[in-house]
Amino acid sequence: MFDSHAHYDDARFDADRAEVLAALAVPTAEDPVGVRFVLSCGDSMESSRKNIELSRRYPFLFAAGGVHPHEAKGFRDADLNVLKAWYEQKQIVAIGEIGLDYHYDFSPRDAQKRVFAAQLQLAKTLNAPVVIHDREAHADVYEQIRASGVRRGVMHSYSGKKELLRDYLNLGFYVSFSGSVTFPNASGLLECAAAVPDERLLIETDAPYLAPVPYRGRRNDSHLMYATACRLAELRGCTPEELIAQTRDNAKRLFGL
Repeated sequence: MFDSHAHYDDARFDADRAEVLAALAVPTAEDPVGVRFVLSCGDSMESSRKNIELSRRYPFLFAAGGVHPHEAKGFRDADLNVLKAWYEQKQIVAIGEIGLDYHYDFSPRDAQKRVFAAQLQLAKTLNAPVVIHDREAHADVYEQIRASGVRRGVMHSYSGKKELLRDYLNLGFYVSFSGSVTFPNASGLLECAAAVPDERLLIETDAPYLAPVPYRGRRNDSHLMYATACRLAELRGCTPEELIAQTRDNAKRLFGL
């Protein structure tokens, strides 16, 4: 499997990170196929640095670097130069996780929009893929992406409506689904997951968050993504193995691997 979105720098992995990462390729009772690739995403400059360091230690793990909307209030213009250098030096394979979050508003919305726009412009200049966070900010996220001219990226853990999904597909974006598709209240999300073309579909954990059913309440990791793959395969009328191969190839294509 290719876990297209995780956060292995998160403090919840501090006690056993090395053991968890070393074991990902080995099939388990929860995951009979194993994990071949992971994209671990930054949510701040420091988080991005930690993921770059992890990518140096684990050849199957790749890093994305960016400033999440929660951290927008601490963003400095000089951070753009650092992100640019990381991408040009192939220390990161995408700009992310970036976007808007109107659920928590940990940073003022004006700051979120400014920082999002700056990072989108950088990605456009570099022709770098973006990893997009959108929580309860659907119209503003779409409008900023559309206006930026960025056409390489993924909507991470998609949560929007089917109509908006079509807009993102028309822009050329990939769409990723997490363990949320296994939740009891996922009917609208399942409709979206069924509508994404095979060649634009990605799967992810968002580890350590969003563990799928039947593992709700556990710390999520990439092994548990097999349950998500099975649910999506059932929904889309294919085998888990076919879905895993397709999403792996899609992620490799998007991130240039």
